[in-house]
Amino acid sequence: MSVIHKMTKRLSSKKKRTPVDLAQDEVIVKLGLKASMNVPLDPTIMLDINTWSCENQPPLQAKYLPQAFLQGLWLLSPQARSACCQPPAESPPGGPQEEIIPRPTEEDSQCLVNPLDLVIAVYRSANSFLQQEISARMVQRQFAVPLLLPPISPDQSVCFLLWSLRGAVGQWRPHSLAEHNGILEEGIVSTAMPLLSCVKLGHCSVSKSRVLSHLVGRPQKSNECFLHRGMDGGQLPRRFANGLVELCWYFPSGKPNQDVFPEPVAIANLRGDAIRQEKQVSFLCQASSVIIVFCGNIREQEHQLLASLKGKAKQVIIIDLCQGQEENKENEVEKLSHGLNLTVLSGRGISEEELADQLSETVNRMLPDRLTYVTIEDATSIAEELGIIVDEGPLCKKALAQVEEVLKGIEDGANHYRAQNLPLQGAFWSRLAEVEKEEACQKDAGEKISQQLQTEKQGLLQELGSYKMPPAMRIFTDALCNTDKLERAYFLAWMRIRLEARQRRPHSPIQNHSPIQNHSPIQNHSPIQNHSPIQNHSPIQNHTPIQQQLPVQHLPPIHEHGESQRHGEQRNGISDYGEEAIDETTKLPGNEAVNKNNVEQDDDSFTTDSSAGEEQQMKLEQLEKQQQNQGFTPVLGLEHFLREMGLVFELTHHSPGSGTHNVLRLPSVAADLLLYGVPLEILDGDASNVPCSWLGCVMAEFNRRLPPGTKVRVLTSLGIHSARNSEVFSALFGVQFPSGWKGCTRGAYMLALSLPDNLKKEMQCDFLLMIDVEGLCSTGLSKEEDTMKRDNEMATLVAGLSDVILQNMPPDGETEMQTTLPVTVNALLRTRGSGAMPISLLLSQGVGLNSKLLSLQIERVTRVLEAEAEVATAAPESDSSVESVSSCIPCLIGPWQSDSLSVSVDEEYSSTVLQVKQNILEALKKSASKTKAVSVPEFMERLCSVWQTVKWAAFPLKFGDTDVAEAFCVICTELSHWETNLLGHMEVWFMGALDRIVTGIPMALEKGGDPLGLLKEEAMTEVKVEVDKMRSTLEDNLKKDDLHKRFIEKFKSNFFNSLNVLQKRATTEILEKLQTATEDHYSSTKLMSFKAVLDAKEEVKLHRLIESSKSNKCLLNDEQLEKEFDSAWSESLSNFEFRPSEKEDITARVIQKLEENLTHHGLHKHMQKLNAIGQEIPCSFIVDDDHFGYRSRLKHMLEVNNRLQRLQAHRLATRITEEYNNFVKEKSAVVADFSDSYITEVLEIVDRALETKSIEIRSAFEVDLKVYLCSHACRDFQDMHDRYARDRDFLVYLNGKKNQFMAEFIYQFRKRDQGYRVARAFTLMVLKPAALDYIYRPLGTWIMEEMVNKDDSQQYLSPHAFNCHLLEELIREDSFENFLEYLLSYESFSLKRIQNKVVECLTGMTMINEWREQRLGKIIGKMAAAVSQTSEGVSWVLSDINLLLEKVCLTLEADGEMTVNRGQMEGPLFHITTEWARFVTCLLEALAEMRLALSKQFSQDRGVLEILQMLPIKPQNSLFNRLRGCEKQCPFCQAPCEAGARDHEVHSALLHRPKGLLSYTCDDSASLSHHTCPSDMARDRLFQNKDTGGQSRPYRDYRSLYPNWHIPPEDPDSQTPSAYWRYVLVRFNSRFAQEYQRDPALLPGEWQLITQDEALESLRKAFPIETC
Repeated sequence: MSVIHKMTKRLSSKKKRTPVDLAQDEVIVKLGLKASMNVPLDPTIMLDINTWSCENQPPLQAKYLPQAFLQGLWLLSPQARSACCQPPAESPPGGPQEEIIPRPTEEDSQCLVNPLDLVIAVYRSANSFLQQEISARMVQRQFAVPLLLPPISPDQSVCFLLWSLRGAVGQWRPHSLAEHNGILEEGIVSTAMPLLSCVKLGHCSVSKSRVLSHLVGRPQKSNECFLHRGMDGGQLPRRFANGLVELCWYFPSGKPNQDVFPEPVAIANLRGDAIRQEKQVSFLCQASSVIIVFCGNIREQEHQLLASLKGKAKQVIIIDLCQGQEENKENEVEKLSHGLNLTVLSGRGISEEELADQLSETVNRMLPDRLTYVTIEDATSIAEELGIIVDEGPLCKKALAQVEEVLKGIEDGANHYRAQNLPLQGAFWSRLAEVEKEEACQKDAGEKISQQLQTEKQGLLQELGSYKMPPAMRIFTDALCNTDKLERAYFLAWMRIRLEARQRRPHSPIQNHSPIQNHSPIQNHSPIQNHSPIQNHSPIQNHTPIQQQLPVQHLPPIHEHGESQRHGEQRNGISDYGEEAIDETTKLPGNEAVNKNNVEQDDDSFTTDSSAGEEQQMKLEQLEKQQQNQGFTPVLGLEHFLREMGLVFELTHHSPGSGTHNVLRLPSVAADLLLYGVPLEILDGDASNVPCSWLGCVMAEFNRRLPPGTKVRVLTSLGIHSARNSEVFSALFGVQFPSGWKGCTRGAYMLALSLPDNLKKEMQCDFLLMIDVEGLCSTGLSKEEDTMKRDNEMATLVAGLSDVILQNMPPDGETEMQTTLPVTVNALLRTRGSGAMPISLLLSQGVGLNSKLLSLQIERVTRVLEAEAEVATAAPESDSSVESVSSCIPCLIGPWQSDSLSVSVDEEYSSTVLQVKQNILEALKKSASKTKAVSVPEFMERLCSVWQTVKWAAFPLKFGDTDVAEAFCVICTELSHWETNLLGHMEVWFMGALDRIVTGIPMALEKGGDPLGLLKEEAMTEVKVEVDKMRSTLEDNLKKDDLHKRFIEKFKSNFFNSLNVLQKRATTEILEKLQTATEDHYSSTKLMSFKAVLDAKEEVKLHRLIESSKSNKCLLNDEQLEKEFDSAWSESLSNFEFRPSEKEDITARVIQKLEENLTHHGLHKHMQKLNAIGQEIPCSFIVDDDHFGYRSRLKHMLEVNNRLQRLQAHRLATRITEEYNNFVKEKSAVVADFSDSYITEVLEIVDRALETKSIEIRSAFEVDLKVYLCSHACRDFQDMHDRYARDRDFLVYLNGKKNQFMAEFIYQFRKRDQGYRVARAFTLMVLKPAALDYIYRPLGTWIMEEMVNKDDSQQYLSPHAFNCHLLEELIREDSFENFLEYLLSYESFSLKRIQNKVVECLTGMTMINEWREQRLGKIIGKMAAAVSQTSEGVSWVLSDINLLLEKVCLTLEADGEMTVNRGQMEGPLFHITTEWARFVTCLLEALAEMRLALSKQFSQDRGVLEILQMLPIKPQNSLFNRLRGCEKQCPFCQAPCEAGARDHEVHSALLHRPKGLLSYTCDDSASLSHHTCPSDMARDRLFQNKDTGGQSRPYRDYRSLYPNWHIPPEDPDSQTPSAYWRYVLVRFNSRFAQEYQRDPALLPGEWQLITQDEALESLRKAFPIETC
């Protein structure tokens, strides 16, 4: 034994030391879910997280992420899965700043965990019922939902979440029903559709989840169904998510051009590498229609897994994302394709969206023939075979078996089932309710009840008395009486799921257009033999999705872990009541009782009465056909069973002998269900009856479970059936009511919600009773007049019970407007007529015209009916919040208005839900100031009282009367138009008053006058006159129409009270506007005056600082500028005259009003007591003997200390004091100055209270009490007067503005300094180059003209003259180098000679400086004129200076005299914004500086070459171009052409040169040639050059090569023309030979005899006389 014990202990210890993943545990602790792993969260936690929350702020810490996730889901927020925390903003030192703190960006947020880990952690910490609600909302939000949940601790395993998906419903419009607008709904668990499962092998460059999101989310690109690594936090390591299988659905909207798939498709996504998830992969292979593999690099393990798909997967799509090794991959794929239905897609090199498009096209090609249809239910058996835990345990299956027993026979039709199993809801009960109403009406009229009614009632009771409880109802009640709360919760959930599955049908009469067949788990399963709902189905069997669907209600918030975890009981201190029998006589309304001892104890006596005749069966069949013809399928919901349960108990009231032990326990069960969130029906809408006995006992049991003194308030959602009241309440508070908008469910249902502590104080109650009206104005089975009557009864009942009514307007539709308006208005009129008026809120669900008109009309009626209550409070301004709530009509576009779940939720949905909820809570808080909360018994008493009034039809306005509502709406519309006209008229009057305020009031205020008071009196008179006109018009209108006479006396006061409220509101608004406008204008005027003084000081400072900056050329820092500003600020303050801020004491005004009041009451003798006002005030009012007369004291002398009399007087004084405190509180909340009328109203409070006193007191009591209250008023209203008489101390205000003024001062300096610097830069960089160009460009031409026009300027007359003069200078200079340069470089030599002439000419010339100064003055004037011209019309305009500078440049270029280069203006330097006028000043100053600088520069110029270098047009170049001639040279001797005009065709030279001057030699020697071109022509010599191609040609044939040249042969008798060059050759023969490295020329002897004079003479002969 010891060995076994040790082994057991060792094994146990090993089990305890199961390794724990520290990283996973750290995430659980970080998320604050450690405790929830042991005690899971239940749906009641949403009361704290969402129900009472009006904000949706990002969490500050990681532990708040689960709450933010749940709240976001309940709000259907697209950011619900965000795992980012927003760190709290730190306040800067020194307190809050005036600057607006920018909203944090995404970079500021911190993602602490992977969003997938957050989702899994929340699922693991929630019980199955909370999981079900989470999944339903995730499906509605189009988020992927967990299907296979991986473990997050060692003691957990993979879980198949079937139960959590039971509540999710799909809604779609198949393409086969698109033409008929058919919409299908189905529970997604039991809907057969293709299942696409996606897995990943190896590392992929493409995000699989992002591809799937693109696939499912089109055409809505913003939808992210699957979380992926591209989202915030998606890159963080996943601690739990590997192994998770998510499921998402695509539902078509019926639009083929937009839908991705024509049918519903489910998409599963396995997280992590499939290699490590063997169990999940096996499950997906067997359960899916197709496996989609995102394939990275294929190694051995990946290859084995792909090979294992053979025989398991039905279809396989491989998305190839591998890199490289193309041939190997193709071989691998070819091997895998054997035995597989394989399709390969290439995902390389394409985007994720393109890959999603390819995938959708591939899947569409497989639909519908190649893909099998499967259901989630069918996958249960696969999961169990693989060892995966299914979340539907034994209790869940047991509850399902009970439900199947209850619903046995429902397949025969809802009406037939109701007749057999719910017989109390038949015609007998409805008729009994009508008979009782007729009896009540006869009693109310004072008539004797007719014998016929009595006989009929007895017969009906006899029929009902024969009731025997059917087996289905007995099973139902036994299940509810079960002590196992978890089993009961499953039972109720299964009842809802199965019943709502039966209700679902297309929203179209077209039902057989789709090939899809029905797959109903109710019909095809046998839950008695096996409780599994998927028992008889094969997972690989083909299915088709079901066609019959309606929306599913979610499960009630009931705990999964027994009674110790019941959240509602822990929250409210409710004791564990259990299901024990009622031990005392059950009290019923009407002082009647049923004793349990008189009840039969034999359960077997409750059998079904099967004696229904053929006639009744025929009626049922006719009724069902009638319903189907009207478009209604008979509806049977959980509410009908609960109604039957109540009627069974109610029957014990009518037949005390019927009932059992369990029947008497039903109120206790209903009270428990009410606490757990199951609605209680308070009005049977079908029979239009309130089961008062049943409700009385249920509410009594409910009250027993609450703490003593519990108070409640009532919130009602009132709207017709198409307004979807239950969905609206679910969206706002997360509660679940029966939905009757599609079927025939009619009635009023109530839920109870416990309030948090903060709202308990503000609402002055502990519980909120929420009433939902279903089936109002629905097309039912009764006659139209009966339907109208029942609708009015139901609306009137709930309106009479409510503190706040949410009037829910349906979406747009003329029919809805016609039905909603009369019912709602009639209910409000009856409620108002009975003396109660709940606060009304409006909620619109449509943005169309009809919806807006309906909301506006009901709002008008509500405001008129609320006016009487406002007048009664004598403080209409205090109810402004209610009025604002009524006038602000939010529009909620809910997801229930969509045709398909694939349509995104409205972007404003979340914010609108929070806004509506905020309005509701504010209205409930407001109701606390108007009415007191009631206890549960008081609520029940009110319910019975209102129902009795409804039943007796005791309202002045009858239920069938719609004319009154119509007439009332007409008058309300007129009042609304009058109100608009009045406000418009007063706005016009106010605009005129503003002119008077601007002109007269500020001066009067400075002088101590009060013109504002006169203006206010005029405004009040103006409002009164206009409203009096309205009253007269209203009175005339009411007298005109005979229709109005019937109710004029009933509601006339409401209309006039509405005008009174309008008058007070308009008066208050106009007075506030006048006060505000006056003070604002005075403050602005004084501020402008001070600013003018400060500006003058600042201008002096700025001018000095700018000048200093110019001279020092350095930037001043901010500290230096702040010191300068402080100096200017101090000087301005010391010289400015402020209005004295003395405060008026209102005590004298209070005493004056009190004196007037006492004088009016004849109490002159007590005037001396007024001296106590303003002195020390006692804490409370003291009652003494002087307040009672002698007789009164004598009468109570025997009582101890006269206590009773004093106590009554003290209570009276306390009540008056409390009323005074409320009055002061209300007035203090109004932004207005103290008024003497406040004291008048305080004294009227005392007078009204004393008029109704029940004790004998003397006038001294009245005077002392008034003095006491007036003393308090002096203190209370003095604070108000001090606050608003001098709204702000002007000096404090200025000091608060000092930093702003200082910043403006620094800004102005920086802008001016910048403007000066930019102006100077513009002048130097743009204008100065243009000015210099303007000055120097014409100077070169002027110099040339000066040289040409001189007396000795004949050489410049023509090229001949210049060449002749040049040759003369050469021969006189007698320089070989000059001759050589002339011969070899004629043009450069000529240009150099001209430049020397220019320099020689300019040397000593003084006119250049005069010229430059003249041009400088002219250009500066032009620039100044251009600046001035451009600045016209733009004075003090802030503008981009670049545009204006461009205009300056264009103006300068306008006359064509100059060009401005604007290339330097392209940089940012010249793109500043500044005041143009000030910039112009800086620009003119810069121009003046530039002129001085240039003048100084001109005076300092010394060299001529420096001046020439600055000239754009060089005079030497211009003169050279003028004298350069033809530029052609002799092809033999290079002599220049001297033919004259440049346009000549034949060239000729006057002086041909000996060829030896150009290095030519003789033919037969190396000596230089002395022959000239003409001599060669005369002697028939030959020439050879490059033009001849190396051949010799005779000179006489030169024209064959040079046709444009004319070279005449030499005249042998003429020696003179050639003498010039012969002389040069003789003079420098040896030098030329040396230069050319040739032998000297062999010259004739006569050449040696030529003199220089002869040479010059020959030159003159060669050129015309005038040129030389």
